[in-house]
Amino acid sequence: MSFDRHPDSYRHWRLRVDGPLAWLVLDVDEQGGLVPGYELKLNSYDLGVDIELYDAVQRLRFEHPGVRTVVVTSGKDNVFCAGANIRMLAGSPHEWKVNFCKFTNETRNGMEDATEFSGQTYLAAVNGACAGGGYELALACEHIVLVDDNSSTVALPEVPLLGVLPGTGGLTRVVDKRRVRKDRADVFATRSDGVKGRTAVDWGLVDELAPRREFTETVTRRAEELAERSTRPPDAAGIELTPLRREETPEGLEYEHVSARYDRGAGTVELTVCGPSAEPGDPHERGAAFWLLALTRELDDVILRLRTNEPELGTWVLRTAGDPELVLRHEAAVLDGAAGDWLRNEILHYYKRTLKRLDVTSRSLIALIEPGSCFAGVLLELALACDRQYMLDGPPPQIEDEDSDERASITLSDANFGPLPMGNGLTRLESRFYREDDHLAWLAKERGRALAPADAVELGLVTDAPDDIDWDDEIRLVIEGRRGLSPDALTGMEANHRFVGPETIETKVFGRLSAWQNWIFNRPNAAGEQGALRRYGTGQRAVFDRKRV
Repeated sequence: MSFDRHPDSYRHWRLRVDGPLAWLVLDVDEQGGLVPGYELKLNSYDLGVDIELYDAVQRLRFEHPGVRTVVVTSGKDNVFCAGANIRMLAGSPHEWKVNFCKFTNETRNGMEDATEFSGQTYLAAVNGACAGGGYELALACEHIVLVDDNSSTVALPEVPLLGVLPGTGGLTRVVDKRRVRKDRADVFATRSDGVKGRTAVDWGLVDELAPRREFTETVTRRAEELAERSTRPPDAAGIELTPLRREETPEGLEYEHVSARYDRGAGTVELTVCGPSAEPGDPHERGAAFWLLALTRELDDVILRLRTNEPELGTWVLRTAGDPELVLRHEAAVLDGAAGDWLRNEILHYYKRTLKRLDVTSRSLIALIEPGSCFAGVLLELALACDRQYMLDGPPPQIEDEDSDERASITLSDANFGPLPMGNGLTRLESRFYREDDHLAWLAKERGRALAPADAVELGLVTDAPDDIDWDDEIRLVIEGRRGLSPDALTGMEANHRFVGPETIETKVFGRLSAWQNWIFNRPNAAGEQGALRRYGTGQRAVFDRKRV
């Protein structure tokens, strides 16, 4: 599965930019499914539709800085979006369904992130029936306009019709984001026919109504009003997100700054991230070649490809290579001007979102910190995102000289103390040392200093620091131990450990809601031969096991 897309080759979306407004029009090609066996009727979607949406959201942020409002609407009469294609879901293996739901919600989160942090507000122009994942798409927008034609509704019919949940954030966004009263939310989520007109407004399911004859005019006027609130620069020149250069072989993936090496026997991927090789320069002049942006795009792509194409490679071993001082200078070139420069701000938030994608990836993550690595600042976040961190206390194993000056170190910077939060709203250091304010204050004083293995152990920044004699055996035992455990149990354990502290919409969607959805997807009431998901559209009623478990 490839995640490469470009507006010139979209099959399901049309992107039009008109000054401060952009129009994203969903017009799904019924015959454009990723695999045979289903038709994408009524603007229903599969992963291919969402990959195009993700590409459009990214390009709007980087290539069109003058866009202030993005209108999401439908190109079909009387239907906005029917949600995820049911035949696709019913026929997909479990891991495909899970990755599909995860990617879909990450894309929705990206739309909300653009509204909150980039001044690019999303508006849903719901011009027809809007159900399931279609309504979840509208929920990701800041403002929802529903056509008032006495027939168009918004609905979350998954529970009554399919025996599953609105798994890409529907339930959570209804009560947490739109603050719909829980009794009304209960009624809404168990009605297959949805809610329309004034009731939808009164319950908070949409923001306003517009008659069909005035719909386009109302939407345009509201989009212009939202655009006036934005501080996004009207005359800035965007940068082109040029195609990624990538070599794919049976042994792995190779990019300019990232490589992935597969060991199928061990069930592992060795991910190596390379630091910059030159001074940062001006991000506007460097464009897509600016190191942190180029690295982020490659890291984003490799995570998506590994999650989708290599589900049995369950342990990812993360390494870095390069000069930590150069990493910190590139970091400063972004952080120091992010508050007043749209491009630096976009690079920072894109890297934040990519780290979040790593956080919710259901793989065991292990960081190896060795001589020659550059786990500093923004790249140290990669190690902090891992489930364990091991740091070599000694020279490289291939060097016999015990007095060699080549030693591993890590460096804390401002990037580790705020600008790159997790989905729980905390930094990875705050999550690691939850409610240990004195320890966090101690760490803050260590910013900018290269920390040796003994320092890293004392500060609690690594799991262990074996010496060069024991290093190979220790790491081998760690990886072999992971291979011997249940992937299902590991996934649940890791997800619980990674997100401590407060719940947010993101942690609920990726933790609580996703966990329940994954379980329900496997239950016979939904996925069995007589279950609701299997029998949908056949005219036969589902047969439910009535036990509550």
